Amino acid sequence: MAKAQNRVYNRLLIKLSGEALMGARSYGIEPETVEFIAREVGKAIKTGAQIALVIGGGNIFRGIEASAQGMDRSQADYMGMLATVINSLAVQNALEQQKIPTRVQTAIDMRELAEPYIRRRAIRHLEKGRVVIFAAGTGNPYFTTDTAAALRAMEIGADVICKGTKVDGVYTADPVKDPKAKKYDRISYIDVIKKGLKVMDSTAITLCMDNHMPIVVFNLKGKGSITSLIAGKKIGTIIE
Repeated sequence: MAKAQNRVYNRLLIKLSGEALMGARSYGIEPETVEFIAREVGKAIKTGAQIALVIGGGNIFRGIEASAQGMDRSQADYMGMLATVINSLAVQNALEQQKIPTRVQTAIDMRELAEPYIRRRAIRHLEKGRVVIFAAGTGNPYFTTDTAAALRAMEIGADVICKGTKVDGVYTADPVKDPKAKKYDRISYIDVIKKGLKVMDSTAITLCMDNHMPIVVFNLKGKGSITSLIAGKKIGTIIE
């Protein structure tokens, strides 16, 4: 196990989109991708860092898209929350196959599947070296899993939010569509909002700004990325 002084971050909240679990598929969960994520988290745990996860549900159901098609927004958001629970259970299974102790805590009570979210219990799990997965968002409609990630990070006293994406940081434009897009090594919260950069939703960014919570945007597919972040290596883009 790495010594504490070799870690820049001791407690991390990692935010993953539901789409991150799809891999090459257009829908659902790709087992190989979930297994890769579990291995990467396993490497991070071996450094002695404490890891919490928040996973979106967009690979199964998107409340905002359903709302745009005429479904009641609250109802659609609750359905999206249930999708995050499915994803959380899939990641929990993959982590436990790697012999990593894991707990899922849900913002909506479903005791047969997971623990209810209790802040002190979550912190205790982290202190014992367990990965904690926060599911069902904030438990309220109209709030995204980005906002849930920001909120949970504040509540558990995380050092940083790590946003895993398909690209290696924040760019001036979508690098897939615009080859001239330039990457930011560091950018302020207010510039992310002003420039309309689609990193996290504005509520989450504002919450992080008000509470001085740094965000690191990195490429989830890079091997060893999480352990490199923990060690303080320059990876991705820092928002602060």
